[in-house]
Amino acid sequence: MFSRLLFLFISVPLVELVLLFWLADVANWRLTLLIVVVTGAVGAWLARLQGWHTYRRIQQQLASGQMPTESLIDAVMIFVAGALLLTPGLLTDCFGITLLLPPCRYIYRRRLFQWLKANVKIQDSPSNQPSTSGDVIVDSYVVERDENGPHGTSRNDL
Repeated sequence: MFSRLLFLFISVPLVELVLLFWLADVANWRLTLLIVVVTGAVGAWLARLQGWHTYRRIQQQLASGQMPTESLIDAVMIFVAGALLLTPGLLTDCFGITLLLPPCRYIYRRRLFQWLKANVKIQDSPSNQPSTSGDVIVDSYVVERDENGPHGTSRNDL
């Protein structure tokens, strides 16, 4: 896992830099700078717009008693898109903008759920069966005590 992250942290900026230099060489540096600025501005506008839509959808789902699972995943994707759009580069901007488009988010979300189902195991131990790890599960409840004690006398009277 660490080696994959290290590879990404080294290779992605390197590829971004090569693409920017290539585009500046093919077109010119002004066009390259304009593309980076425009994609950042369009991405910021889309992130704000989609963020508000998602926020309202989360509020509506919570108000109706529903769990906003997909909307929360969308909110995380929009946050990641904003972070990618802050990074100057063509690949990160393109991927960030796709994260802001609802049809693309739907595809990413579906693939994320498939990956989670295949790779994440959630284990539940019912409360009526003993745990296999040796832990003890204790059911408890709180009983409020009357201030006057069980016989109507105050503790200070004793």
